[in-house]
Amino acid sequence: MFTGIVTDMGDLVKVERKGEVKTLTVATDFDAAGIDIGASIAHAGVCLTVTSVTAGGPRATLFTVDAAPETLAITTVAGWNEGRRINLERSLKMGDELGGHMVSGHVDCVAKVVSREDLGTTTRFVFEVPERLARFVAAKGSVALDGTSLTVNEVNGNTFSCLLIPHTLSVTTWGGVKAGDTVNFEADLMARYAARLAEFPRAS
Repeated sequence: MFTGIVTDMGDLVKVERKGEVKTLTVATDFDAAGIDIGASIAHAGVCLTVTSVTAGGPRATLFTVDAAPETLAITTVAGWNEGRRINLERSLKMGDELGGHMVSGHVDCVAKVVSREDLGTTTRFVFEVPERLARFVAAKGSVALDGTSLTVNEVNGNTFSCLLIPHTLSVTTWGGVKAGDTVNFEADLMARYAARLAEFPRAS
């Protein structure tokens, strides 16, 4: 589990295809001693498992993860190339501060950035998701976009907007996101379960 609070921007330094699997090597400032083989790390909201860790390199730590065919089919990972920056978050530990909302790291789909409007004190992004997922998005509710916990501002059909502050733009990859880009979308877990419960008739 994650919280949607990005703690580092990793650099994708190597990309390899091994059959149907895509192996990514990521450089980060995370302490290598604190990353176990098999650990879960969210990469732009996609939970991937660490397969190797090396201290040193262009930054403090290099680690590798594998992206399976299902991940490549429904997330932006398929289009990632060397040189890309990625929002990273370590998995939640018992007792950690829950600064965002509960995020599973299981991306639902790719959302399209419809527009970006820089307003000075905030930046307004409008996103589009498939209609089947739009019902999980509510004004003042939470969504995870590229691994970042964001509050929904307005909803209009299958589009919705979020306002980002300058700090978020500076410490995540959002500073470089523009209209026409795609980002990983994960619906709020509570909204998902509430919708599922509503499908069943009440017991008499």
